[in-house]
Amino acid sequence: MNYEIYILSLTAASIGFFHTLIGPDHYLPFIMMAKAGKWSKIKTFWVTFSCGIAHVLSSVVLGFIGIAAGIALNELELIEGTRGELAGWALIAFGFAYMVWGIKKAYKNKPHSHIHVSGDGTYTTHSHHHHGEHVHAEEKKSLTPWILFVVFVLGPCEPLIPILMFPAAQQSVIGLITVTAIFGAVTILTMLSVVFVSLWGINLLPLGKLERYTHALAGFAIFASGLAINLLGL
Repeated sequence: MNYEIYILSLTAASIGFFHTLIGPDHYLPFIMMAKAGKWSKIKTFWVTFSCGIAHVLSSVVLGFIGIAAGIALNELELIEGTRGELAGWALIAFGFAYMVWGIKKAYKNKPHSHIHVSGDGTYTTHSHHHHGEHVHAEEKKSLTPWILFVVFVLGPCEPLIPILMFPAAQQSVIGLITVTAIFGAVTILTMLSVVFVSLWGINLLPLGKLERYTHALAGFAIFASGLAINLLGL
């Protein structure tokens, strides 16, 4: 490994870590959806991992095609920018729709009491929830991983092509593969680490009455992630 590839490899690891850490869209949707949907650790891992692979691989494929075909860097950056905006709007739309559904679900599942009068004049009360939309809720939860996967296919890794892949390609093919693999591995490992550490911390908190609002909060978090992409450029 020559000096240039060594430096690019260190840069790839650093960018992969910090790019993921400062971009809440890389982990916040998984944290909130796993909490709201009561995902198992295995499901949380595979959904996060699969979306991370899709996120990185979509930019890698575009970068390799661009390098092989001799496409100008500014054209590739334009494509990546467009993809980023589409991913942001997709998160905004999905998050808003899920938030509205979550609010509706929380309202309908509000616990309430009924008073019953027995034949001897005795009054009794009982509290319960409405679960009439249970099947629809399960269908919606089963769709969310696929929706997130599609969003992450659209979402680009903005620094990968111009800062890492193009300079590495000028050195060697092996260097290009090495730098790209390091960036991808660090990005996905950071996503998984933040998701599981955050879930561990959240599970220690007593949510109490907020528990029935977890779907609405998850939708709001995803909605806010999309806004962060399109308005703040995160």
